[in-house]
Formats: sequence, C-alpha cells, structure tokens
Amino acid sequence: MNNVATNMVVIPDIAGPAQDVAEEDRALAISEMSERFDVTLRTLRFYEEKGLLNPVRRGARRFYGTRDVSRMRVILQAKKIGLTLAEIRRVIKLVESGTRRDEQYKELQEICRAQQEILVEQKQMIDEQIAEVAGILSTFDKLVG
Repeated sequence: MNNVATNMVVIPDIAGPAQDVAEEDRALAISEMSERFDVTLRTLRFYEEKGLLNPVRRGARRFYGTRDVSRMRVILQAKKIGLTLAEIRRVIKLVESGTRRDEQYKELQEICRAQQEILVEQKQMIDEQIAEVAGILSTFDKLVG
C-alpha cells in the first residue's frame, strides 16, 4: 500500500499559494472571478475598495490576475476563520513579503492560534447563554403548563 498521500502536508490557503503551484496566466473578468469563488460582484468591489484586491481596469471592466486570485483564496479562508479586515491585510502583507517561508508559517500559526483562543472564548460565552435561555424556557414551560 502506498502511503505517500497520507504523509502529504497541504498548505492552508491562508498561507498563500504554494510557490511551486502554477496558476493560469489569463486574467479573469469580474464575472469569472465571482463564479470561481462563489461570491457576488459587490463582494469583489468591496474587497477592491478596501485595498485587498487590485484588478486591472480596461475601460469600465475589471480584470483579476494571478495575484488577485491568490489573494482571494487567502481572503476567503481568513474570513471563514473570523479574521477582521485589518488582520486579513496583515496576512496578505505577510505572505507577499520577502520573509522566509518558514518564518511566515510561524507568524501565520500565531495568528491562527490567537484566533482559536478568541473563538473558544466566544463559544464558552455562547454555551453559557444557551444554558441561561434553556433555564428561562424551562421556567416558562412550568408557568405556562
């Protein structure tokens, strides 16, 4: 049995593109970008407005190159784990910097650990709120009959 696949490490999107992975060179129109990432045109314009994406403009049309495609993968995974726009900017700046890849991974790991701590705290608060609401509902069940 071949265990190559079981020992393979897949780099998270938040770490930016793997340096040996070639992306297609063709620029994507905004509609293609929207379709590829299953986001609205408004979302793409919002990320452009916030400086996270920088499409090339030809007339009134926007075209997204490989850098924006890579950034979009990072943005979506960072958003999925709850990072703020400022934190997403920090991640993008980090993965596009000249910093050594292992140093980038360590800093990204710290960012993710800090986010995990925040999420665990939020989960505990939500669990407490759910228990409180359950207690209130139980009381109302007894009162209402």
